[in-house]
Amino acid sequence: MSPTGDHRDDRDDRDDRDDRDDRGDPEAVEATVAGVTGDERLRVLELCGSAAGGVRSHLAQCARILAAAGHDVIVEAPAAVIAGSDLGGARAEALEIGPRPAPSDTAAVARLRRLGGRADVVHAHGLRAGALAALALGRRAPGRTRLVVTVHNLPVGGRLTTTLGQRLEALVASRADAVLAVSPDLSERLLARGATEVDIAVIPAPEHRGEEIAPPASSVDSAWGTARPRLLTVARLAPQKGLDLLLETASVLAGMRQRGSLPGSEDLVWAVAGDGPGLPAARSRIIEQSLPVRLLGRREDVPALLRAADVVVQTSLWEGQPLAVQEAMRAGAAVVATDVGGTAVTARGAALLVAPDPRELATAIRGLLTDATALEAARRRSRVASGGLPTAEDLAAQLDAVVTGPAHGPRSAARD
Repeated sequence: MSPTGDHRDDRDDRDDRDDRDDRGDPEAVEATVAGVTGDERLRVLELCGSAAGGVRSHLAQCARILAAAGHDVIVEAPAAVIAGSDLGGARAEALEIGPRPAPSDTAAVARLRRLGGRADVVHAHGLRAGALAALALGRRAPGRTRLVVTVHNLPVGGRLTTTLGQRLEALVASRADAVLAVSPDLSERLLARGATEVDIAVIPAPEHRGEEIAPPASSVDSAWGTARPRLLTVARLAPQKGLDLLLETASVLAGMRQRGSLPGSEDLVWAVAGDGPGLPAARSRIIEQSLPVRLLGRREDVPALLRAADVVVQTSLWEGQPLAVQEAMRAGAAVVATDVGGTAVTARGAALLVAPDPRELATAIRGLLTDATALEAARRRSRVASGGLPTAEDLAAQLDAVVTGPAHGPRSAARD
């Protein structure tokens, strides 16, 4: 709504802008010709709150695919999420949606009510964005803008966080036309809260090309030096990723080494690629306890590191469809991972799955490091199972089936 309360002016201005943008953008014209026809072209609002890592990557991938198919796509997300994201032919506007409720949510809902009123479908990523979209669009009803919510994370934390998460889940379940959940446990939660249509989301890892097939010596040297064996974890340094569990597991491995029960591990180094709020505390603990862990920070050469590692380890306390595990499988790496969330579904039998316990993780890692046959078998499982990982084409098919396909109907025809 404009400051004067007039709905028509700003919507019509947006319509005029849309038409001018299409005529002046050859890539948009090509996408329309190559993808959907004019009658099939939809207005899609891709919505996201604060996000990093896999959620941010998935948002961008959805926007690129839908825009390439010829749809008119606008991404509404915090400026930090938009910055540096490859959105293809989609347009982007900054909308600040933080991780917790804030006074600014009122303005966000008003803006989404205005934008959603002109969209054919709103595709929200995450519970916060999904809940704000649900408030803006109202209850499910004939002719209402279609709302699809991809739920990426399990609400974890203290009592306040989990209670708030449960309320957001209930709101999304009651108002979304369809929910895409990244793991079976999330799917069950949303169904239990009243969602009428729930599917497992397709979350493909980014494709990497041939430049990382042979890991550069500089990547190996900076991560491990001459040390062997080489352990690797790729993760954001945040509580959900189990950083404390990783350090506890490293301590158990160090004890095994001292007792002589981990032969050939005198120079073991566990490299951790990633950054995040847990970095300072982790660095202090590593120094205080002399742990064999090296914090690498954010890296752009992850594919090279994955190919060079002896074992890739995931210590997460919860995961949806972990992209790091998918990338490790594509690299043909041996994988040890915590059996949480959707990890087992993602790994497809490739990873050695254990409970999120430091001794169980350390035992599994030792089993691979001390048995060359077991290590090679684990690598072979990754190479074979990687052939069944989801692709961008799979995601495009799901977006067509769940997001845009059902939006072709009375509302779209009436708008035109």
